[in-house]
Amino acid sequence: MNPDMRAFLAALDTEIVFGQVAVRRLERGFELRHESDRSAAADNLTTLKGTELRTWSQQAAGGAFRPLKSAPNLRAGWRALAADSAALELLLHYLYPGAVADWFAAQAAAPPITSYRQFTARQTGMYRITTMLQDAIAGAAIRACCHVDFCLKRRLWSVEGLEADAAGAKSLIPCLEPCALLLEFARKVARLEQNDAPPSEEPQADAAEGDFDAPSNPRRKRFGLEKQALAAKRAVE
Repeated sequence: MNPDMRAFLAALDTEIVFGQVAVRRLERGFELRHESDRSAAADNLTTLKGTELRTWSQQAAGGAFRPLKSAPNLRAGWRALAADSAALELLLHYLYPGAVADWFAAQAAAPPITSYRQFTARQTGMYRITTMLQDAIAGAAIRACCHVDFCLKRRLWSVEGLEADAAGAKSLIPCLEPCALLLEFARKVARLEQNDAPPSEEPQADAAEGDFDAPSNPRRKRFGLEKQALAAKRAVE
């Protein structure tokens, strides 16, 4: 057994909530289910095996594709059984790829965190523009993209002027560096800042989670609110 899984099992005790998943020890093996189904009778839940759980996790309740596994829209109504720690590790990987390893890494005295500036400095081509965002705007983009409404990972990295997520603010799953979705969002924000385009005031249905070109995208709408708050703060300083 690798060290990260050994540490996870030590922290598990009888039950632990990891993201939106409640993991329980059984007399033999383990059971996983959505945290909202913790008190549900097993007979009322769909039992998923192996890759069935991975397939289940790819769609939200309304049928939309989930581009981010750590989004707080994992469907409920299921349970999965793991005969041993190896099977449990695989099921957790289906739900939250790499999350147990990141959780273990975050326990270190000096976790391997990559800041926004360090991460964007490595980018080339069309993503090089993300280095041009001022700290305040980058912070607003990060707050919008990584908001608890969109991602359950506890953000440990940051940019100047923005604090990391507080313990208990989201979930036990840490975020050690910006993800590809954040990078693409920052690129879109940089383009919007170049054009200085005002937000659309026409009522529109929310666009797909990863469609940052649409003004009605939930993260873009959240970014608009963050910019308003930033402007209000500057006005009283």
